[in-house]
Amino acid sequence: MSRKASKKKPTKKKVPAKKQIAEIEEEEDVLDEERSALSPARLVRLLFRPKVLLILAVGITVWFFSQKLKDQLPDLAEQEQYQIETRSLSLIPAPPHYVPIDLVDQVIKRNQLPEKVSLLDRDLVIKVAEAFQKHPWVEKVVSVRKTSTVEVELQFRKPAAMVEFKQRLLPVDNAGVLLPPEDFSVSDARRYPVITGIESVPAGPPGNAWGDVTVTGAAQLAEALSPHWKELEIVAIAAPPRLSEAISLDDLIFRLITAGGSEIVWGRSPKSQRRGELRVDQKIGKLEKYHRDYGGFDRPHGPYEIDIRHWQEISRRPLRQQSHRQTLMRR
Repeated sequence: MSRKASKKKPTKKKVPAKKQIAEIEEEEDVLDEERSALSPARLVRLLFRPKVLLILAVGITVWFFSQKLKDQLPDLAEQEQYQIETRSLSLIPAPPHYVPIDLVDQVIKRNQLPEKVSLLDRDLVIKVAEAFQKHPWVEKVVSVRKTSTVEVELQFRKPAAMVEFKQRLLPVDNAGVLLPPEDFSVSDARRYPVITGIESVPAGPPGNAWGDVTVTGAAQLAEALSPHWKELEIVAIAAPPRLSEAISLDDLIFRLITAGGSEIVWGRSPKSQRRGELRVDQKIGKLEKYHRDYGGFDRPHGPYEIDIRHWQEISRRPLRQQSHRQTLMRR
C-alpha cells in the first residue's frame, strides 16, 4: 500500500451527551451559589458576625470621640502666632513712585478685608489675589505666597499720557486704561504728553479701558515716544476725529504738537500692521536728525507742518502762511 493510503484522517472525539449535561448542571450550581452569596439574607448574616460588629463599633466610637475632641481643641487659625496684620502684606517688587504709597490700605478698604488674617486660612491666597486684582493700579497679580507673612507679586500699570477731557486731564496707561486721577497732582500731570481731540467718554471707572481705539492708539504712541519726547520738545499728541464707529486703528493718522506750535505728521499707531508704514525707530531717527540739523522743529521761521511719513525725505510747510508749497529735505 502507498503512504497516502496508510494515512488516516484524525477524528474528533465525541463527548458523551451525559457528560455535557453534567458540566452544564455544574456551571448552573456555581452561578446559583454566587447569587446566594450576594443575597440580602447572606449579607445580613455576614454583617452580624461578632468580628464585623466589633469593627463597626470601634469605628463609630473613634469617629464620635474625634468629633468631640475636635470641638474641645482650640482653633489654631485663631491663635496669635498664626495671624498677621493685613497691612503688613509684602509687595514684590516695591511699587514704583507713581503708585500711591497707601496701596495696601486702599485694597483693604475697597474689599473690606479684616485687620488680621490667619496663615492657616486655606482660602487666604485666593482672597488676597482677588482683592489686589480689582485695584486700578494693578495690571496683573503674578503670585501670592504664604511664608512668615504673605508675599504678593504684582505687575503695575504705568501712566503714559494725559487725556484732555472736559477741561480735565485724565491719566491713561499704554493700553488706554483709565488710571485714578486723584493720584496725580498738577505737577505730576505736566510730566506726561497730553492727548487732545478725544470726544468719547470713558467706558468705566479707573482700571477699565477707555473704550475708544483713538485713545488706545494715542497711548501706544505716547509710550513709544516716552524716552524722547522731552528732548524733542513734544507736548501733545493730536488725535484725529473719529467720524465713524467702523473706523479702525489703522485708519487713524496722529500728529505731534511741539512746544513752539509746530505739528509733526507722525502717521499711524506704533502697532499698526498697514503695509508701507515706517517703523517707530525709523520715524524717531528722522525726528532726531531733523531736530539736530535745525536746532528744533520751529526754526528758522516756524511753526511748521512737518511730515515724516515719506521713506526718503521730510516735507514741511509754514503753518502761518497756510502755504501749499512744500520743501523737500533729503535725509
